[in-house]
Amino acid sequence: MPDSILSHSSKNRPDATETSGQSAHQPASSSELARLKIRLHQSLRQFPDFPSPGILFEDILPLFNDPTLHQDLIHALELHIKTQSAAGQNPDIIVGLEARGWLFGPSLALRLGAGFVPVRKQGKLPGPIETASYEKEYGQDFFQIQADAIKQGQHVLIVDDIIATGGSAAAAGSLVRRLGGILLGYVFVLELDFLKGREKLNAPVYTLLSSQEDSSAKT
Repeated sequence: MPDSILSHSSKNRPDATETSGQSAHQPASSSELARLKIRLHQSLRQFPDFPSPGILFEDILPLFNDPTLHQDLIHALELHIKTQSAAGQNPDIIVGLEARGWLFGPSLALRLGAGFVPVRKQGKLPGPIETASYEKEYGQDFFQIQADAIKQGQHVLIVDDIIATGGSAAAAGSLVRRLGGILLGYVFVLELDFLKGREKLNAPVYTLLSSQEDSSAKT
């Protein structure tokens, strides 16, 4: 596994307030990040039995409805990435997954001085493309990226809203490596821990907000 701007162990996942560098600004940054997380988490909405019975749908869209919350989200992600970065390990490219990774990926890329590259469903991108498949609950699906979107040796961070089973993120990671990118890790706003999606990802994983519990385990 390459060195990463994100510290992670699947058995001992760091909290978003943890940092590993030696900057004198880190205690203040950790405290600010903790406050941002509380505000952001309180703004999420949950919808039981959507889109089907037994599913608890996590709605992150309120974070983008309010400009202050939107700014808080981007700043929280930027803050963690910068405090965890090592020399020469800042991302050159932010890859956002269709479609909610596009909601905050471009803004985060601008704040980090990086380029933004979208990963799309099959048949949406022009020109030469690379394709990777992944399994969904109802069958196989495909992600694609333009073949010249990432240059050999560029450092890449993949972002999306929620990690569930991890299949789509893993497919995006394979596309990044196929184009010669160095995958620094994955960043998600929220994680459904009980689905164990991070076990499919072979790069560090960071989630901003605490995960949803498995409601089925309580019944």
